[in-house]
Amino acid sequence: MNTSLKIKKIGNSAGIILPKEVLAHLNAEVGETLSLVTTPRGIELSGEEPDFEVQMAAAREVMARRKRALRELAK
Repeated sequence: MNTSLKIKKIGNSAGIILPKEVLAHLNAEVGETLSLVTTPRGIELSGEEPDFEVQMAAAREVMARRKRALRELAK
């Protein structure tokens, strides 16, 4: 898919309008959050993983419980 997008002024910010074909390709809907990652080739835009926040909460809990061990391993 090769699509040109125009940058528009939105209040004090700037934004782009994603065509419905792009939203369908991302498997995203209006109001959802997308993930943006910079890569050596440019920018990668993807739909968020449905369980990402659950996984991060579990990781934060483990890191909090094992703070001392992780600090030692980081040396």
